[in-house]
Amino acid sequence: MTKESAALKPPVTPDGRYIVVKGRLWRASNPHLSEEKRKSFVYDLMVARREVKAALNEENEERLIAARKAVDAAKIALGERGPVWWTDGAKDFNRHLVKNTPYADWYKELSYS
Repeated sequence: MTKESAALKPPVTPDGRYIVVKGRLWRASNPHLSEEKRKSFVYDLMVARREVKAALNEENEERLIAARKAVDAAKIALGERGPVWWTDGAKDFNRHLVKNTPYADWYKELSYS
């Protein structure tokens, strides 16, 4: 993997549960979603994020609260928040520093040269 390609796509843990951004684990989208559903939820997420930006620009607190709820709903639908999408009972390490998780050794071994 080159530095350029690594910059475009964050590393994914071997089990596919997380992506790593700036040394922190972020839960990946549920891979069991159909492509149609995934695209729909991503569309909803992008609409909600644009709404957050607009509400911030307007300094409209009510609109901002509603937009942030819409972002949260889309992320839950994607499996990035809320209950985990895997069924083996493994702990959720979402938002943990990768160095403080069972993925630490895997992450140390990654090479971007």
